[in-house]
Amino acid sequence: MRRLIDALAHRLGPNASMWTLLAVGAALTLGFSWAGGEVYESVVERGALWSMDQPVLEAAVGSRTPELMAAITAFTNLGGGIVAPITAAAAMLLIAIRTRHWRALVLMPAAAAGSLLVTAFGKGLTGRTRPPLESAVAPYEYSASFPSGHTLNATVLAGIVVYLVCLRLQGGWQRAAAIALGGLYAFAMGFSRVYLGHHWLTDVLAAWFLGLAWLSMVIFAHRVFRVVRDRRAVARALRQSRESTSGPPDGGDIDSGSPESSPSAS
Repeated sequence: MRRLIDALAHRLGPNASMWTLLAVGAALTLGFSWAGGEVYESVVERGALWSMDQPVLEAAVGSRTPELMAAITAFTNLGGGIVAPITAAAAMLLIAIRTRHWRALVLMPAAAAGSLLVTAFGKGLTGRTRPPLESAVAPYEYSASFPSGHTLNATVLAGIVVYLVCLRLQGGWQRAAAIALGGLYAFAMGFSRVYLGHHWLTDVLAAWFLGLAWLSMVIFAHRVFRVVRDRRAVARALRQSRESTSGPPDGGDIDSGSPESSPSAS
């Protein structure tokens, strides 16, 4: 992404590249938000996606084994309200220390806060009931079902960690591997919620889309910030360069303040 942005800035200039980034970020955010809204609409109106919830849950129940249930329960606990914040804080500090940069200390809390707000708003808006307890694996959960908080938070936090890591990686295959791992984690977290009967399929689908929407907003806001910062740094350097080469208007020595002390005064 860095090379692409540098190419845009070189070809279009800083202003055009900034607006291009804003347009792309807005398009992605609105697109994922629209997809999440479509899932919500299907749930409310009991549309095509909603009709898949029960068959998918039944298939998940039918495929359970004691070993799989134990393993997937252990995995889904990584996205819970205790382990997830600790893991995210540890990742944030590790990235900040390794990169010697403050960006992780800002972007990760911002991403996490937005994710929690979106989750709370969605649950309060819908108040959807979770799958029946006889189809769920203990420990049971009783909060509203839509959207899946585990999935939404996993999508956002994994995405922002991958983004911060990719800023430091040089090879394209390394970045592709990091993105694939982050995507696999978010997908597996959503799958675990359906498999254990803690959420409907549409809860997870909406969480993926809403998480990607918020993640896009955070990432592209940071990209625009970097373009604006770099533009100001270049402008400042050019201004200082002109001031240092032009000298005082009367040719005097700027250190002494006396025109007579300058060689040009003779």
